[in-house]
Amino acid sequence: MSRDAQFFREQAELQRAAASAATLDNVRERCERAAVSWEAMATRSEATERRRVERGARPAL
Repeated sequence: MSRDAQFFREQAELQRAAASAATLDNVRERCERAAVSWEAMATRSEATERRRVERGARPAL
């Protein structure tokens, strides 16, 4: 897993924890939406990394 994807997944987990701790519905929903977004970024990052490897391109620094 790339460093970016790992970071994105860690952020998603933090948002899920914040959602669980939230007492206000709007805050919980916002955190849940943020977690979904972080997970999507992780997935895109992993897909990009796979395509780079398939093309034989150098990884980004």
